Amino acid sequence: MPAVTQDEVFSALKQCYDPEIPVNIVDLGLIYGVRFEPIADAQEKEQQDVTVDMTLTAQGCPAHVMIGEQVKSRLEQLPGIRTAKVNVVWNPPWTPDRISPEARKQLGIE
Repeated sequence: MPAVTQDEVFSALKQCYDPEIPVNIVDLGLIYGVRFEPIADAQEKEQQDVTVDMTLTAQGCPAHVMIGEQVKSRLEQLPGIRTAKVNVVWNPPWTPDRISPEARKQLGIE
């Protein structure tokens, strides 16, 4: 089984939503980074761990735990991912400038 790619991770994350905004977290610009870590265990050489750095639209977002769990669960469903870790970061702060053009149209911003 080939290693999971960053594109596959982003595709999976496009199925995760903030429950208050009808746009996926990738198009909202909430994903800041994805890191893969190969597993040294010979029996699990086809597996890897993934860490996602993401932010939220506001520090007081009441759904932050649910969104983080959704991201972790979705990534751990991908063949080749053993464990997913989610780091919520606040720097740089999220701004609406991070929203994709497609999401802007969906939200009626442009």
